[in-house]
Amino acid sequence: MLTLVIGILITVVIGAILFWVIDKFAPDPRLAQLLKLLVVLICLASIVSRLFPLLGSSTVP
Repeated sequence: MLTLVIGILITVVIGAILFWVIDKFAPDPRLAQLLKLLVVLICLASIVSRLFPLLGSSTVP
């Protein structure tokens, strides 16, 4: 359980760092929004994939 929480926290911290990098270096606001959306989707997918074994699902779709 502790490794699950640590993994989720690492994912959130990396996502926050990527948000900062996108804000700092993306020249176009629309491109920044798309990149942030991509980061959010990847972070959510990572968190959900870590939660699958806890929810009892043995197979990942």
